[in-house]
Amino acid sequence: MRDIEMAKESLSDRDKKHLWHPLTQHKTSPEMLAIKKAKGCLLTDENGKEYIDGISSWYTAVYGHCNEYITGKVAEQMQQLDQVVFSGFTHEPAIKLSEALVKILPDGQQKLFFNDNGSTATEIGIKMALQYHHNLGNDRKVMLAFEEGFHGDTFGAMSVSGLSVYNGAFEDHFIRVERIPVPTKDNTSEVLSILEEKIEKHNIAGFIYEPLIQGAAAMKFHDPEGLNAILKKCRENEIILVADEVMTGFGKTGKYFASDHITEKPDVVCMSKALTAGLLPMGLTSCSMKIYGAFYSDDIAKGLFHGHTYTANPLACVAALAGVELLVSKDIQANIQHISEANIEFCKKLEGNSKVKNVRSRGVIMAFELDVETDRYGGLRNKLFKFFMDHGVFLRPLGNTIYILPPFVISDKELSKIYSVIESALTEF
Repeated sequence: MRDIEMAKESLSDRDKKHLWHPLTQHKTSPEMLAIKKAKGCLLTDENGKEYIDGISSWYTAVYGHCNEYITGKVAEQMQQLDQVVFSGFTHEPAIKLSEALVKILPDGQQKLFFNDNGSTATEIGIKMALQYHHNLGNDRKVMLAFEEGFHGDTFGAMSVSGLSVYNGAFEDHFIRVERIPVPTKDNTSEVLSILEEKIEKHNIAGFIYEPLIQGAAAMKFHDPEGLNAILKKCRENEIILVADEVMTGFGKTGKYFASDHITEKPDVVCMSKALTAGLLPMGLTSCSMKIYGAFYSDDIAKGLFHGHTYTANPLACVAALAGVELLVSKDIQANIQHISEANIEFCKKLEGNSKVKNVRSRGVIMAFELDVETDRYGGLRNKLFKFFMDHGVFLRPLGNTIYILPPFVISDKELSKIYSVIESALTEF
C-alpha cells in the first residue's frame, strides 16, 4: 500500500521529505527538479521535458552523459574488480591511469595521490605545501591565495577560499592565509609589490591558485603574463605552487590544463570534476619529484598520512582512463576547437549589446556580466535561471554573470539554441 502511495507522488514531492541539497536555503528555494535520465548533452525530467546541459553538469560530463565508451569500460571492470583498499595494495586501473595522466599533465608532474573529490584534492595540495616545509625544518605555516578564490568546502580548502558566502560560520577555525588580487593587464606591477610585502612579512609555505579562470568567482579571468610573473616570484622564494585545476582541467581552456598556457609550471596539481567524465566521484593530487622527495624518508612521521576509503577505486580509475583516451583523440580536440571558435563569434555579437559587459572566452568557457547588480543567489539570478530552464537550456548564472561551459560533444544545433536563448533572455530582461 505504501509503495502504491509513493508511486503516485512526484519525485520532487518525495525529495522534500528527507533530502538536504547543497548550496540551498530550503526555506526560500523552489522545489528540486527531478531528472530521470541523461544522454549526450540532454537532461530529461520526470515529465519528459528535455534540457540542454550548457554547463556539463558542473563542469564534469564533458564527453556527454552516459557516454557509451566510458560506461562500457566501467561495466567491463565491474565484473573483475570493483573495490579494494589502496593502502598495501595496488591494481592495474590505477597504474594505467597514472601512466596516461603523466603524459598530459603539466611538465614535471610525476607522482599521483588519489582522493575523493575537488575539495579533498585541494586539501591534500595544501597539506603537501605545508608539510613539505615542515619536513625540511622550515618555519613556514602560512598559505597564499587569490582574493575571491574558491577551492572547496573542507576546512583547509575553505581557509584558502575567499568567498565568505560559503565560509562565514567557520572563519575562526581556519589556517593562516594571506591574499593577493588577481593580476590583470593593468595591475601586475601593483600585485607584485603586494606579493613582495607579503613574502617579507609572512612565512609563506605555498600559493594555491585557479590558473587563468576563477570558477566560483563567476568565471573571473586573469592575465596569463601577470600570473606567470607571480608564479616566478613565488618560486624564487621557495613557495610551493599549487594549481587548482579542478574546474579548468581536462581541455576546457583549449589545452589539456590551464597551466599549459603559462611558462612557470606548478609543483602540485589538483584535479577532479571532468577527471572521471561525470560518471563517478574521484579526485587526484599530483606533484613533482621535488615535493615527493621531502616525504620520502626513514622517518615514518614524514609520510603523507591522509587516506580515504574509496581511494583509487578501480571503477573510477577506469572511467578516468577512458576519459583521458577520449580527451587526446582527434575528434574531441577538433570539437574543443570548434566550440572555442563558436564562442568567440558569439562574443563578437554580444559586444555590441548595451546590456552586457566584460564579454570573454577561453576554450569552451564563455562568460559575460549583465550591466546590473544582483544577489549571487536570488533576485534576477533566479529569474534568469527559470527563464533558461523554461526554454529548455540548463545554465546556472552566478549573480549577474551568465556563462556556458558545454560538453565537448555538443552539436551545432544545441550550441546555437544556447546562444539563442541567451539572446532572448537579454531582450526579456
